[in-house]
Amino acid sequence: MRMLINVPETVVEDALRGMAAAHPELSVDVENRVIVRRDAPVAGKVGLISGGGSGHEPLHGGFVGPGMLSAACPGEVFTSPVPDQMARAAAAVDSGQGVLFIVKNYTGDVLNFDMAAELAEDEGVQVAKVLVNDDVAVIDSLFTAGRRGTGATLFVEKIAGAAAEAGMPLERVESIARQVNENSRSFGVALTAVTTPAKGTPTFDLPSGELELGIGIHGEPGRERRPMMTSREIADFAVDAVLVDRPPTGPVLVLVNGMGSTPLLELYGFNAEVQRVLAERGVSVARTLVGNYVTSLDMAGCSVTLCQVDEDMLRLWDAPVETPALRWGR
Repeated sequence: MRMLINVPETVVEDALRGMAAAHPELSVDVENRVIVRRDAPVAGKVGLISGGGSGHEPLHGGFVGPGMLSAACPGEVFTSPVPDQMARAAAAVDSGQGVLFIVKNYTGDVLNFDMAAELAEDEGVQVAKVLVNDDVAVIDSLFTAGRRGTGATLFVEKIAGAAAEAGMPLERVESIARQVNENSRSFGVALTAVTTPAKGTPTFDLPSGELELGIGIHGEPGRERRPMMTSREIADFAVDAVLVDRPPTGPVLVLVNGMGSTPLLELYGFNAEVQRVLAERGVSVARTLVGNYVTSLDMAGCSVTLCQVDEDMLRLWDAPVETPALRWGR
């Protein structure tokens, strides 16, 4: 397998050095693996911190900046960051207003963020936590108890980030983040298996001409394997899976997300089919975002995330944001 790397052991370190060079508006601590907006801590502002295994870029480091995260902590590939990273990030961004940990529901992330919260609180930092568990494909998997955290992480980080940027208190920012998660559902599809740098070969067997319905962002198995389907058929299956689990009663944000190797040409074509299904089901679309945002290294595939929004949530979604991977309005 060909990879644009030096050696597997330094993939994360090399990426962080490259990120630091490309984004001087961020403070990137390569040794301790903490990415912080350079103006942190911002007086009067709640700090937002997230993190997880590397390999899902631009999640989470690409979402650090005004209007979104205050800091992000990357672990090794598909491996949770350690508690010291999150505690260090909390100390760096806390302005006295407290910090919110945004945690995807994977066992390692949950345990390590819990320990980090204890460390930060011992240092006098007020900490709240929100668990993202939007995936409807399976309940319990190789990586987690309960539903996995996937595409809704972007919605939580953006909307809660805007709330924090507006000066809302920690309790309110936490409440908004929880509501966004509760209003969100996702479903993912793999067209190819994922290859990690350490292994150098696909992590699971997905024969040519087949796809996996309901995968997670680490390549975990989904609901079922089928012969290859058309974009139209995949959209019907994925959107219906989301709508059955949580039928929206108002307008939705739509994320049509690539898993890392899916070209935008295909993603926009897939979005056309997603919009068709939503129109046929009578679902009103408020905003749509298309691109590779919550990825799984080199996996070809896609996911769909829907989040029901009210006027206040939509206003926060539209609020200015300036990060490496998401920016508008500034």
